[in-house]
Amino acid sequence: MKYSLAVDIGASSGRHIVGWEENGELQTEEVYRFPNGVTELNGHITWDIDTLTAHVKTGVEKAREKFGKLESLSVDTWGVDYVLMRGDEAVYPCYAYRDSRTEPMVYEVHKRIVFSELYRRTGIQFQPFNTLYQLYTDKVNGRLSGVTDFLMIPEYLMYRLCGVKAHEYTNATTGGMVSAETGEFDPEIIKALDLPEQLFHKLQQPGTVIGEYEGIKVVLCATHDTGSAVEGIPMAEDAPYISSGTWSLLGVKTGKPITDEESRLANWSNEGGVGYNRYQKNIMGMWLVNRLRAELCPDKPFDEIVREAEESAFEETVDANANTFLAPESMKAAFDEALSMQPRSAGDYFCCAYRSLALSYRDAIRELEHNTGRRYDSIYIVGGGARNAFLNRLTEEASGKKVIALPIEATAIGNLKIQIQADQS
Repeated sequence: MKYSLAVDIGASSGRHIVGWEENGELQTEEVYRFPNGVTELNGHITWDIDTLTAHVKTGVEKAREKFGKLESLSVDTWGVDYVLMRGDEAVYPCYAYRDSRTEPMVYEVHKRIVFSELYRRTGIQFQPFNTLYQLYTDKVNGRLSGVTDFLMIPEYLMYRLCGVKAHEYTNATTGGMVSAETGEFDPEIIKALDLPEQLFHKLQQPGTVIGEYEGIKVVLCATHDTGSAVEGIPMAEDAPYISSGTWSLLGVKTGKPITDEESRLANWSNEGGVGYNRYQKNIMGMWLVNRLRAELCPDKPFDEIVREAEESAFEETVDANANTFLAPESMKAAFDEALSMQPRSAGDYFCCAYRSLALSYRDAIRELEHNTGRRYDSIYIVGGGARNAFLNRLTEEASGKKVIALPIEATAIGNLKIQIQADQS
């Protein structure tokens, strides 16, 4: 039996899942889980990259204790964030995308290259935390002095295992610097921002073996977790998907990027997939619920939270994608300010959050159908949010689409599938 290991790290937790094929079916078992979260440092929001590295290595050992020899491993995480390096040394801190340091630089970037041109070249939606804004901020602040490399977080973690610096295609596309035409870093964008050319290397595709860690092949999966998640969805038809976690990523597979003006104005993105384009949009997602829970009832199980939301009669909603909800000091206060009526209970806040998310899904699906010129009958939901029957029902009612909820570890499954296919090729 050949065993592969998927290390899947999200903004709030990470997990190590071993997979193997048995009787033509993929079998999986979780062997290690660990917490993750941002750290406040000198007024900035950062990732504790050294602790993440230690957890990755601990989980590998747990997997070997349980299963013995591992054939391969790969790591996926969220997109846009990276680690700067001088030779073999990381440059600290490792900033998190929710940090506000890039906000003053967005205007400066757009003075050098207007966003309409950025979108035409890359097809990537505007987010103030996209990698190009982060790197330009680093340049202005002098952080790129002496820097030899930047590695997206999953590639950095794999570098710490195998010693090879790699740049994986699907994750690179999240940053807003990869050409929608060539699938490589766009030299005109790099030149316009006066970024060091030596930082930008040829991109490698999912399935590439980049090295070894103690006899285990280190393979590039689709290292952006949504790229792996889409690979892990067992779709019976070509339908839209929602990868529902801290963010909700709603999109559909297309043969090529869609970079027209309507897509730009509606802020749709075109991210790399495994042999296809992912036309999708970021929606705030379970971040709203998780932060409300942390303030209002941190010890309450989610099934109770969902039940109280379902019992609530609160009907007012908010714009789930408003910037005010991106990184507020108090999520409750952000809701209070956005609402004309005061919620009377925790259940009212959660009801408002879930109803608002369902409406944002409805609006995004309508845009998707308009921009692609297609109509869809169903939508697949995977990830943590797929377990929420109340939100699934609200989404079905709001969108008029059949919701196919698959409460599976789609990201880990996609990660494993890419490794197994690489081994068989």
